Amino acid sequence: MADIIERSKKKSYPKGRQVKPASLDLVQDLLGERARDRQHLIENLHVLQDQLGHLSRDILTALAAEMKLSQSEVYEVATFYHHFEVADYAAGEVPEYTIRICNSIACELAGANELIEKVKYNFAEAVRITTVPCVGNCQNAPVAVYGKRQIDAADPKKIGVALEKDQSTPLLPNYQTLEKYQAENDGYEILKSCLEGSKKRSAIIGEIDQAGLRGMGGAGFPVARKWQFLENAEKPRVLVVNADEGEPGTFKDRYCFETSPHKILEGMLIAAWTIEAEEIYIYLRDEYPQIHELLTIEIDKLELAGISSFANIYLRRGAGAYICGEESALLESIEGKRGLPRNRPPFPAQQGLFQRPTLINNVETLYWVREILANGAEWYQSSGSPRFYSVSGRVNNPGVVQAPSGTTARQLIEDHCSGMLEGHSLKAFLPGGASGGILPAALADEPLDFGSLDDHGCFVGSAAIVVFSDQDNIRDIALNLLRFFEDESCGQCTPCRLGCEKMIGLMAPEKWNEELINDLSSVMRDASICGLGQAAPNPVISALRFFGEEL
Repeated sequence: MADIIERSKKKSYPKGRQVKPASLDLVQDLLGERARDRQHLIENLHVLQDQLGHLSRDILTALAAEMKLSQSEVYEVATFYHHFEVADYAAGEVPEYTIRICNSIACELAGANELIEKVKYNFAEAVRITTVPCVGNCQNAPVAVYGKRQIDAADPKKIGVALEKDQSTPLLPNYQTLEKYQAENDGYEILKSCLEGSKKRSAIIGEIDQAGLRGMGGAGFPVARKWQFLENAEKPRVLVVNADEGEPGTFKDRYCFETSPHKILEGMLIAAWTIEAEEIYIYLRDEYPQIHELLTIEIDKLELAGISSFANIYLRRGAGAYICGEESALLESIEGKRGLPRNRPPFPAQQGLFQRPTLINNVETLYWVREILANGAEWYQSSGSPRFYSVSGRVNNPGVVQAPSGTTARQLIEDHCSGMLEGHSLKAFLPGGASGGILPAALADEPLDFGSLDDHGCFVGSAAIVVFSDQDNIRDIALNLLRFFEDESCGQCTPCRLGCEKMIGLMAPEKWNEELINDLSSVMRDASICGLGQAAPNPVISALRFFGEEL
């Protein structure tokens, strides 16, 4: 009893990491009047990362106190996303320059690994170099990122020039502004007719249904049917725009935003009106700061003009996580959490963002919504149900191609991209980015459309066409793609988390063990929670199927 009394007299100290007043003052100053509720955690982490260049543990502790969250909640979110650097630097050790070099498949083909060595040689210790997955600028490969600008880095001298300039603000593309859109395309007249009652919701859905529009994010689900899921749902309802195209080789959504953003915004507002959504969230991948800037400008114009008065629009930044392209992981991220896919049911149309009935549409999908309503379902079908193809790799003129659905890889290469690079002949191609599989040149005349490649074990997905030549090694290509999936797995489910790692191990020997690879692939496809783990084996399986002699 005496021991207990004696111990009680001693001074007690609180356990855990304590908030430092100076760090709390800094966090409060940087956040200013920004919201502190949970859903704004990622946005607030961006503010601190942008201003400080990294996130120290003292800053994370202060942020947790300021937002009234547990330190573990803040830490697990900050360390989940690639674009947040959680690090404790001593005074004077914070790197002055950080160059991020893309090492995804198109950039690796264009010499990303050699570029890293050149940058190290030219800039020595002045620059810290890190690698990043696809930044959505494959037509300009290899690409480096410094600050908020992407650099066509084929010549390291361009990096030297970039380091001398302020990279804190992005360069805006020459896009169609609200004023030009209204003058040149009768912008928002369709939305106006909806709001005035001359167009009915049932007629809008009917036109989209007649056109046969399918989702352009990769799954190809009929758009009209997806909208109809919301017809009898409870209110309030939400529309989410998935602008997180992270599939290696995909940059079509970037093209749509950088040229005609208001076609997407009008399609978005029409969709919101049709399903009677009161709120709209645009989830934009963080690799596109220039699009974030232009959307901020143009959305403000819409609000000032009263065009979007029936719905509140919120623009949210991703933070570098491919998994957030999966719709339920995207919802988790908007809510300020780690991007972990949800088990389904319930589906988003039943319980989506903040547990409200939610419609999720891709950027290109909404672009075609507006075009179909402006020109008619018959126009869309007679034009071949056009879509955008992202083409990169060993072609003379890589870029985004608008062509009818079912266009072949050979047509894209020869008719739209000026053929193969000099000295290169077509060997293989990705029909749908990293997850769509690898097809040989012998199948370059197959139509690239939803379902057309099923017999070959591949799919078109988001139509990211990466072209390979006789100078490329299929083993190296498959390994690059699997390493991408290993890095981007959210880690939630064992088949994906360990499956990607074990698959890479099975690819190391000179001769692949086909039986083990097939067994592991079956487990990953059958037991993974979402499409990442289910599709990750596709490059390996298709490589074995079509290029077995090389392996």
